[in-house]
Amino acid sequence: MRSKKDNRSFSPHLLITMKKCPRCNTRKSKRYCPALGKSLCTLCCGQIREKEVHCPADCPFLSKHKSYQEKRIIEKKSTHRRIPYSEEELLKDERMAWLAFNIEAPLKEYAEQRPSLNDREALLALEYAREKIAKGRGLVIMPEKSGKPRNELGDAIYQMIERCRYEGRIIVAGKPQAYSTEEKLKVCAKLIGTLKQLAQGNLEGRSYIRVVLERFAQMDDQSRRNKVFTIT
Repeated sequence: MRSKKDNRSFSPHLLITMKKCPRCNTRKSKRYCPALGKSLCTLCCGQIREKEVHCPADCPFLSKHKSYQEKRIIEKKSTHRRIPYSEEELLKDERMAWLAFNIEAPLKEYAEQRPSLNDREALLALEYAREKIAKGRGLVIMPEKSGKPRNELGDAIYQMIERCRYEGRIIVAGKPQAYSTEEKLKVCAKLIGTLKQLAQGNLEGRSYIRVVLERFAQMDDQSRRNKVFTIT
């Protein structure tokens, strides 16, 4: 004879929440992740959301916490030395300056294509790229959502950083020098700090974006002048 306890039925959701999170193997898995196809605990969900996992737009946990995460990124304190942009020690190093140039190149292109691009979007894109470099791996992307990354500008910056190689002014035998993870993170951190310094709390403006556009315009102008001098 079956007892009342034996006749009790459990819902699939209840069974899921009783299992341990497969990522930490410590806490209960209470949140179903559509990108991974399995459930995670709340802490792991927050740790990998839009960092290691490309979350689909209809994920309730993404929409619920997105504004909070962006606020944390924007308010994150920088450890760089607060010195004027024109005197950035980092940019005096030709090797590091070349990496910074390549990081800002996608920002320049997007700013020209989208006049509405502001410092807030630039900051989130730089932080997105920095996080991917720090993690040492790309986002897990759902096949049906792979056409366009969550942060398109951030992904463009990340791809540019990964492709960037330093050749130097003197051509020598051997392959162009690759950048270490530490160098990539250092330059990203410096540019993020510079952006925040120039924005002065107004991330809805374009203080940093304008500096980037002006600097590229000056380089283009200098390049044209050099070509004229060479011809004459």
